[in-house]
Amino acid sequence: MTTPLLSLQGLTKAYPGVVANDQVSFDIGEGEVHALLGENGAGKSTLVKMIYGLVKPDSGTMLLRGQPYAPAEPRAARADGIAMVFQHFSLFDALNVAENIALGMESPPPMGDLASRIREVSETYGLPLDPYRRVGDLSAGERQRVEIIRCLLQDPKLLIMDEPTSVLTPQEVDILFETLKKLRSEGTSILYISHKLEEIRTLCDHATILRLGKNVGECTPSETTARDMAEMMVGSALQTPERSGREFGPVALDVTGLSVPSPSEFGTALKNVHLTVRKGEILGIGGVAGNGQDELLGVLSGEILTDADAIRFNGQPIGKLGPTARRRLGVLTAPEERLGHAAAPDMSLTENALLTGSVRESLEKNGFLKWADTRIFAEKIIQAFDVRTPGPENAARSLSGGNLQKFVIGREVLQNPEVLVVNQPTWGVDAAAAAAIRQAILDLAAKGTAVVCISQDLDELMEISDSFAALNEGRLSAPRPTTGLTVEEIGLMMGGAHGMEVAHV
Repeated sequence: MTTPLLSLQGLTKAYPGVVANDQVSFDIGEGEVHALLGENGAGKSTLVKMIYGLVKPDSGTMLLRGQPYAPAEPRAARADGIAMVFQHFSLFDALNVAENIALGMESPPPMGDLASRIREVSETYGLPLDPYRRVGDLSAGERQRVEIIRCLLQDPKLLIMDEPTSVLTPQEVDILFETLKKLRSEGTSILYISHKLEEIRTLCDHATILRLGKNVGECTPSETTARDMAEMMVGSALQTPERSGREFGPVALDVTGLSVPSPSEFGTALKNVHLTVRKGEILGIGGVAGNGQDELLGVLSGEILTDADAIRFNGQPIGKLGPTARRRLGVLTAPEERLGHAAAPDMSLTENALLTGSVRESLEKNGFLKWADTRIFAEKIIQAFDVRTPGPENAARSLSGGNLQKFVIGREVLQNPEVLVVNQPTWGVDAAAAAAIRQAILDLAAKGTAVVCISQDLDELMEISDSFAALNEGRLSAPRPTTGLTVEEIGLMMGGAHGMEVAHV
């Protein structure tokens, strides 16, 4: 047998109250695309951090091409040929592509030489980039190209990719997969983390499944159904969201001629946006990241104020009302960015429950906070949405991304909103948790809540939405019934292709 590129042998890492990895062992072969699967909190992030030198294992060993491998820091990992593309980009908007890439290099060449090399490598792998474009002006897909090219310039033996397609259109996913297949053919190994199991089936040669920190199985994805892989991850049967027959009521949310500048220099202004959502209806809004999603949520939440009549709730103008006043009326929102926007990282889950629940859950009286009731509300969220945490007094930053997402969505859903606007509801969430969140949204709509679901997950939008519109460069397309729409049509709408029509509802 040939020596594997990387061999993990009994890796264990524990934190207070939780064993993140428990005797994890598996091999990654030369030129293999190896999937690492597991539900949120299964230990995937900790494991790849040990491989990349960000975390030191408590016990166990790693072998790289048969030789002991124990990187003290990412610089050492990169020197040994290990590169990583993180789920969250680490780029400076004000710098250009070449300057960003130079910052990630130990000894960058002269800028002119680096720019030529970027052009050469990016075109070779089908990911063309202009090295002198400012990163703040790039789409999310182009930003990911910067991260990938920065890794490829290191000529890596192993490329680790964490949720690489979460910000891409279907067409961009196809381009990325061609690039990864070319890398595989050249002998580069890829460790691929994704919750999109059909992608795993298409791309990956082998898969290792983690559950509660342990290696619980392996499979060949092309020979295993997505449902079977999901059930291996969670250790039980997977529940598919069920849509009950719904009758739509009167218009709950009406947005007319909405045009607002972005508060950020690198944001996207909204341009003449029209939309209506009726009680019991789910409007899905798709779009590649950076096309005005954050601005749209900000305007609907009250964080960005506009003309009073531009936004109406049950016929009442609310464009000039702030978030607290809108929450009091029943207009609730859940933003995309979990840490720092949806939740305060260093506050406990109890405190975070208070931040948005104080009004509708009556968690304060005469200026005094009702901590016992707030803790009960936090515990209710944790239980109802299966948030994996030792308790409500744990800080938000101590949760895995997926578990914090469940808490954030649960906090809003349990307040029984009349209108719920949510951006990326299942971003970075495993199959079982995603199904539970989608079912909760469907159940809300069945009770008469009007829902606006902004998402880059097309399967999600097709599964739960009644109608679909695409956001591109701050313009919203005319909504179309989801029934009969193909993923290809949606992908083209998201990309702004074929003269996308602006809605005038």
